[in-house]
Amino acid sequence: MGKLALRYIGIDSWDRPIYKSEKGNLYVDTNPRKDWAPQICTKFNNQYDGEPDIPIPEGVEVEFIPSRVTW
Repeated sequence: MGKLALRYIGIDSWDRPIYKSEKGNLYVDTNPRKDWAPQICTKFNNQYDGEPDIPIPEGVEVEFIPSRVTW
C-alpha cells in the first residue's frame, strides 16, 4: 500500500495524540500505548475533538513526524 506522513499537532480532550496529514486531514491514535501498535483513525468531520472515525487501511505505512507520541 502507500505511505502516510503524519505530523503531531497536539492532544485531544480524551488525551489522545492528534496528527495532521500533508493533505490537512486529522488523524488520532486511539491506543497510544508505548508497547502497542498504533491504531490510527480519521477524526469525524475532520474536527480536532471529533470522534475517531474510519481506521486507515491495513498495509499503510505510517511515518510519524517528528515521532509517535505514546503514553
